[in-house]
Order: sequence, then C-alpha cells, then structure tokens
Amino acid sequence: MSNINTLDKDIKVPKHRDIRSLPGFSWFSLGFFIYLYLPLFILVIFSFNSSISATVWESFSVAWYFKAFANDDIQRAAKNSMIIAVFATLFATIFATMAALAIGRSKKIKYKSVFTGVIILPLMIPEIVTAVATLTFFSAIGLSLGLGNIIIAHTVFCIPFAYMPIRARLQGMDEGLEVAAQDLYANKSDTLRLITLPLLAPGIFSGAMLAFIISIDDFIITLMVAEAGANTLPIYIYGIVRKGITPEINAVSTILLIISIIFVTLSYWIGKKR
Repeated sequence: MSNINTLDKDIKVPKHRDIRSLPGFSWFSLGFFIYLYLPLFILVIFSFNSSISATVWESFSVAWYFKAFANDDIQRAAKNSMIIAVFATLFATIFATMAALAIGRSKKIKYKSVFTGVIILPLMIPEIVTAVATLTFFSAIGLSLGLGNIIIAHTVFCIPFAYMPIRARLQGMDEGLEVAAQDLYANKSDTLRLITLPLLAPGIFSGAMLAFIISIDDFIITLMVAEAGANTLPIYIYGIVRKGITPEINAVSTILLIISIIFVTLSYWIGKKR
C-alpha cells in the first residue's frame, strides 16, 4: 500500500498552462499590435505635416485641419454622415430594445435562441453580401429615397450592434424588481417606464453609441446603396484617395479615428456601469 502511495506522489499531473506563458508569445503579440496600430499612428503623425506630400515630413502644422474644416465638400459629406448616423442609431436602438425586451421578458415566445441568432446574423455574414442583398432588394421594389435608402440599410445593419449590449444588460438585471413593482399594483407600462427602462438605460446608451459609430464609419453598404449626391464622409475619403493621399485626408481620417475611439470607450464604460 505504501508503494502505491509513493508511486502516486511520483506521478506529476500536467497543469493547464496559460497561453501567455508559451515561449515567444509575448513577442508575437507585440509584433501583432505593432502591425495593427503602427499605420494608424503614422497617419496621425503625418496629418500634422506642413508639406503637401503625405509621406515626406517637413514640419509640424495644423493647417490641414483648418483646410479640411473649410472644405465645402467635406462639410457636405460630414453633414450627410451625421444625419444618417443619428437616424439609423435612433431606429436601430428602438428596434433592438424592443427585441431584447420581447426575447428576454416575454413568456410566450418559444425558441428564443433561434430569434437571437436571427438578430445577430448580420454580424456573421460578410458585409459585402449584406450590401449586395440590400441593393438588390431596393432595386426590386424601386426604392429611391436618397439618404433614406442609406438610413434604412444602416438601421438594419446596426440593430445587432445595439442589441448585444442591451441584451447583456437585461440578462444581468434582477427580474424580481419588476415582479415586486407589479406586486405593488404597478401595471406593465408603469413597470416598463419606471423600473425596466431606467435599469436598462446604460445598456441602451452603450448599444446606441456602438450603432452610431458603426453607421458613421460604414463604407461598403453605403457605397452600394447610396444614390447620386448622397455621399458620406467614408465615400468622399475613398474618392479622394483614389487620386492620391494628401495631408488633408489624413486630417479627416484622424478626426474619424478620434471620434471612433471616444464612442467605443464611452460605450464600454457605460455598459460596465452598475
């Protein structure tokens, strides 16, 4: 018996190792992040270049930012992008909230996982497929609403991005609070207005910010469904870049990058608030 105990002690059971402890993993990660973010860093640096060349540094200057803000075409494209993003965010957030409440709180809906999968399906489908399908649908029904076409397309595409934070927030809420409100003679509408939505507000704001930044940065779907004169900022940048990169475009891209970082950070921070 003692020999068996001694043998058991000699056998070393392999422990699960963290992938970060593998040899060379830290250097691989460092190289990956350098490859991912170094071009963005270079773009930001050269947006402050006083030279007309986008690749040759001359001296520090913010003149290209003033020139970008004074450009009528950029102003028009930015205005279109803001209009589309605001309306698409509003509609997508409303639909996403309704879907999350219906799936998360309704006792009558069966196969909830199937409905959830259908809602988040656009996240898994290549965006070019969604763009072509949307364009085909609009052409088939003869829809021609100018910016309205882009708003509809962005709304549908942004619903999953708004839905995920709202759904996650709803799952983390104590359903007993809503039951307690109804026990205290609150009807369903009062419970929704006074209990559910205020508790769900961080998730709603988080989802809305994600939807906004996805809409304002979208290029492929916008390029497919946009009609003449309905240029957005990403489409304008693409059109100019085809002729050659200038520090003015670097400045506009830097502004879009900063806006994206701010909104994604706020979305994450608000979504984590209890």
